[in-house]
Amino acid sequence: MPEFAYTARELSGKQVAGILTAGSEKDALSSLQSQGLFPMQIGLSEASKKQKVSGSKRVPGKYLTTLYNQLADLLRSGVPLLKSLQLLQGQSTHPTLKFVTQDIHEQVAEGTRLNDAMRKHPRVFNSLTVSMVKAGEEGGFLEDVLSRVAAFNDHQEELKGKVTGAMVYPLFLMGVGTIIISVLLVWFVPEFASIFSRMREQGQLPWATTALMSFSDFLQANWYVIFPAIGAVVIGGIVYVSDNKEAQDQLDRIKLKTPGIGPIVRNLAVARFCRMLGTLLNNGVPILQSLQIAKDASGNVVLSEAIGNAADNVSGGKSLAVPLRASGQFSKEIVEMISIAEEANNLENVLVNIADSLEKTTARKIDVAVRLLEPIMLLVMACIVTFVIAALLLPILNMSTSS
Repeated sequence: MPEFAYTARELSGKQVAGILTAGSEKDALSSLQSQGLFPMQIGLSEASKKQKVSGSKRVPGKYLTTLYNQLADLLRSGVPLLKSLQLLQGQSTHPTLKFVTQDIHEQVAEGTRLNDAMRKHPRVFNSLTVSMVKAGEEGGFLEDVLSRVAAFNDHQEELKGKVTGAMVYPLFLMGVGTIIISVLLVWFVPEFASIFSRMREQGQLPWATTALMSFSDFLQANWYVIFPAIGAVVIGGIVYVSDNKEAQDQLDRIKLKTPGIGPIVRNLAVARFCRMLGTLLNNGVPILQSLQIAKDASGNVVLSEAIGNAADNVSGGKSLAVPLRASGQFSKEIVEMISIAEEANNLENVLVNIADSLEKTTARKIDVAVRLLEPIMLLVMACIVTFVIAALLLPILNMSTSS
């Protein structure tokens, strides 16, 4: 439990200060009053403040998956929610998750619903998870929802791991190539400046050599400014996008329109939506509520808006396939499969099958793209190095020919 630092007065009027442990500030005030003290000031101690800050950090997906599975197993075994949270609080090895679980346990003990307690930790539990837990609490199938959330989270982490693993080697090549070319331009090429100085003054250097030497001089004079500036721009851009919803929305739109990347992003977003909607419907959640929850699963504002419009149309009595077709964000094949599934009353199973198919197809596309990216990057590096060598050798060949 958190610690509270307080300043209070005794009945005699003497001022005292100290630290006490309590479940909440309200409990701390009650404890002071029961001791005959009149609180003047009370708040979290420095240690508890630091613990609260650590509790605002993100938690890796694998720890969350374990938490969801364990909580589902305990509830399915008949262990009450409050006791389950208490047990998990002691078992957690991740410091942030341990603090968050402790805080959720204390809130639930005070009468707060689980989804409301989780909502207070947005950096740990996303809106999709909170919405699903809320649906599970209202529908009486919380343990099933937690198992589904764990499976969904595990599936997403596995997919993310595959994409990240596929990009490791190309990024390694890019990094090594950038370092090699930078070293060539900043430290190697300037060694030839004295050799070419006379030809440069007389304007007899080939254009390639002149361009190379000028660019090398620029880098040599400003490298300590250029590289930090590039890093600052990249980090600043990431921070700006992460803190600005309009920028995030614009980035989502750009992703879908980018050649090569757009179809992959769209397929992954549609797959996440279909899997989540199928999961919710399979758990008995009404379609309108399922659509409102599942639209956040796509992870793309364009698709989320299209799904939100579809939910409005469904509430008006239309089938799901009609507004999805009108949005233009779903392929004809997917819309047709959804339409047939609605007629056959088998929508939840078909949606999961669509998600499986899309993810397999997208995984193959990513694999092909990464395989193509490796030789392309090697070719670009080879062309740059060849240009550098040719630009340095041309004047030497010209001098030997003229002599």
